[in-house]
Amino acid sequence: MPQSLVQIYLHTIFSTKNRQPFLKEEKSRERMHAYLAGICQNLKCPALRIGGIEDHVHLLTRHYKNISVAVFLRELKRQSSKWIKTLNAEFENFAWQNGYGAFSLSPSHVKAVEKYIIGQEEHHRQEAFQEEFRRMCRKYGVEIDERYVWD
Repeated sequence: MPQSLVQIYLHTIFSTKNRQPFLKEEKSRERMHAYLAGICQNLKCPALRIGGIEDHVHLLTRHYKNISVAVFLRELKRQSSKWIKTLNAEFENFAWQNGYGAFSLSPSHVKAVEKYIIGQEEHHRQEAFQEEFRRMCRKYGVEIDERYVWD
């Protein structure tokens, strides 16, 4: 086949370093989500939905065939962290956690994940980030070592 065809959807989750609530203000969150969407577009991994709360983000992206997940996440976090630090002094210590969760999903689950991401504020009135992440890992069959997953 002379053509390479790819349709890979990723649900990615990562937190601020030590789950610091840097994105507590809605305006700051919206600006960060918009900036992340721009980075995704530049990396040819368009964001279908970005959401989250003060200490973490969820991204639903369509992944590009010529970039690894590790490079995509490294650039996403590096560029957005560098940018937000330029906004004002309250973000001078901003950092993302080192790790992330990236889970593939079938096209038939895209709408459900979009809805889940949209409902993050409501969802986190009931469940903390760490429990959510543990649950997501169980759902996708990913074992985590609690000694290394949180930073």
